[in-house]
Amino acid sequence: MSSRKYFIKLVAIVFISANAFISAAHAQENTKTLTLGEAITAALSNNKDIHLASLDERIAVANYKQTEAIFLPQANLSYTAMSTNDPLSAFGFKLQQGSITQNDFNPSLLNHPSGTPDYMAKLEVQQPLLNIDMLYQRKGAQRQTEVYQYKTQRTKEYLTFEVQKAYLQLQLAYDAAKVLEDALQTAQSVYTFTDNHFKQGLIQKSDVLNAQVHVTAVESSLAKAQSGIKNASDYLSLLMGQPTGVVYKINDEFKAAPSGADTIQKIFSNRSDFMAIQKAIEVSGLMIKSSQMSYLPKLNAFGNYQYNDSRLTGFGANSYLFGVQLSWNIFNGNKTKNVITVQKLERDKLTTQLAQQKDQSQSDLNKAYRDLSDARFEIEQEKTAIEQASESLRILQNRYQQGLVNTTDVLMAETQLSQQKFALTQAQFTANVTQAYIQLLTSTTNK
Repeated sequence: MSSRKYFIKLVAIVFISANAFISAAHAQENTKTLTLGEAITAALSNNKDIHLASLDERIAVANYKQTEAIFLPQANLSYTAMSTNDPLSAFGFKLQQGSITQNDFNPSLLNHPSGTPDYMAKLEVQQPLLNIDMLYQRKGAQRQTEVYQYKTQRTKEYLTFEVQKAYLQLQLAYDAAKVLEDALQTAQSVYTFTDNHFKQGLIQKSDVLNAQVHVTAVESSLAKAQSGIKNASDYLSLLMGQPTGVVYKINDEFKAAPSGADTIQKIFSNRSDFMAIQKAIEVSGLMIKSSQMSYLPKLNAFGNYQYNDSRLTGFGANSYLFGVQLSWNIFNGNKTKNVITVQKLERDKLTTQLAQQKDQSQSDLNKAYRDLSDARFEIEQEKTAIEQASESLRILQNRYQQGLVNTTDVLMAETQLSQQKFALTQAQFTANVTQAYIQLLTSTTNK
């Protein structure tokens, strides 16, 4: 009977070990080591926001190319088939066809013509010569392409910051899991020691239960931390434009909080988002100038060449017409005046928006430096607190083993140590994210 139980137990151990091996192999297949540089490169190459910003930029370039029409001719080729018994049109058709005879001047035929067909092949050409308002519109369209170039650059800068923050969140999740793993090991040791002493009749059942509850609580927190690692990995995958489900392992390049003197204390005017608004203001100025120039006369050339015949496939008579037109819109119901007023207000709005954004960014930078200073101070404080909490736990464990303190005191000391370690990792995370945010706020463009 004992041999049978031993065999069943052995099979169960083999089965559990096999499942553990399969699970470990599956986890290995979905685990990948990732550096921050690789994450940023992948995000800049595959992120949807970058793709959308690039499309906006290409749309602006295409709109600018449309303005080439103010220099290039426009040509239109048409073929028209008509028939009429209108006296004037019927006589005109015959004139264009060059088929007028003496009999066509018969008053009866002039007043009551029969159906007269006309087939006309026509080539029309229009050539802009001088349209000053369109020249300013072209300049505005060119500036608009620069607006979207700066917007694309700012999108890349912000995405880089988001990847850095997500990478640090992943590191924070790993740090939290490490703290909980250490806490679990300590809690299990306390539970084992407590359980052994209970079996020896040295302590009460309540101490064992307290230790067991503490182990269960730490195990639950560890499970949440491991889920946090997966959540942070999925968010990184989303930023990088990769399928989710991969758990990323990271290196220790951000373990130490940033230190050293902070020399940049102001916002630069040539930051890419500021430059985008500045270029938009310039576009508004050019559009205002274009509207003002629309008061001036316009000079354009035109011409056409056509064939007329009474037969569908005939090209019996040809003629041409060309000329130059000087047009001047003297009054259009104050429409242009009101358009200029709206454009000036929109330009003023952009100017105010730029000033407001600069002030807000400077305020954010000042706050970021204060947050960074607070985080660095907190890091030093937490390091000292961890040393003290570790020493306190060591002393209490020694006294506990001697029966001088109860289980609750040891568990509280262990919890306090874990809390201090959590606070340290959070302070390091805050310092690193703040440093990355400062880089985003103080970035410049070389364009």
